[in-house]
Amino acid sequence: MTGTATRYLYLVRHGEALPDESGLSENGRRQAVLLGRRLSNRPVSVVHHGPLPRAAQTARLIGEHLDGAAVTASKIAGDYVPYFPDRDELPSDCADFLLRFLSWATPEDRERGPVLARQALERFTGPVAGDEERHELVVTHNFLIGWLVRHAMDAPEWRWLGLNQGNAALTVIRYAPGRPPSVLVHNDVRHLPAELSWTGFPPGLHV
Repeated sequence: MTGTATRYLYLVRHGEALPDESGLSENGRRQAVLLGRRLSNRPVSVVHHGPLPRAAQTARLIGEHLDGAAVTASKIAGDYVPYFPDRDELPSDCADFLLRFLSWATPEDRERGPVLARQALERFTGPVAGDEERHELVVTHNFLIGWLVRHAMDAPEWRWLGLNQGNAALTVIRYAPGRPPSVLVHNDVRHLPAELSWTGFPPGLHV
């Protein structure tokens, strides 16, 4: 085994959850199955998912369509705030809004989230060791996908804010040796019918 090879990182927000977030709604289960069918011809070798039921159930339903892919829980694929900006990092016209959005976070959230976010970058990004390309799927939550996309684009750390993902939408990032990361698709919902698309977004963000 020599050198490094390309990693394809598939990122998916969990399917639509029940109101109490105890698992997936019927719509959420349908979304996961349809995405699994879309990915069934891709050589995904492992499915990482966050520990919460909505992510675990989504991963399991997708994994049923992926021949031989291991499905494994990971706390670094969980639901957390990856980065807390200081006011002077933010554009002056939206700083108040963004800081209010994050004001609910506890001291524990502010300590734990950035640690997990750094671990996610170490685990899920960049080319892989060896000579064979790798295809990995991470079933996670809105914030972590935004964090990984902004990292791929070399955007400021606070810019994970405002990158929203639909339920069961697909994002794919390619990490090739000697090249910058490429966001191949982002928030792609073409595998979903109209009635299942754009869930997880406020109505004003539907397009």
